[in-house]
Amino acid sequence: MCTLAVKIPDEVFLNLHKTQAELALHMKQVYAAELYKERKVSLGYAAALAEMHKEDFIHFLATFDISIFSFESEDEFKEEIDNA
Repeated sequence: MCTLAVKIPDEVFLNLHKTQAELALHMKQVYAAELYKERKVSLGYAAALAEMHKEDFIHFLATFDISIFSFESEDEFKEEIDNA
């Protein structure tokens, strides 16, 4: 496993009222969302990276307007709706 070190001024922690661990977890969650958005990782892998259950991660994605659904065309979307 790789460990990254990021220098962040102490004022950031004071202003955000977050601990180093909380901020590190949030950064992992945001990065996982970005990787998923770019379709570089699966939903399950991104959720695991974010240290969240899939359902919670799906809700987290929604805060960034990232959908778990992707359709190649409008016809594919309509077909999916018809089959529901």
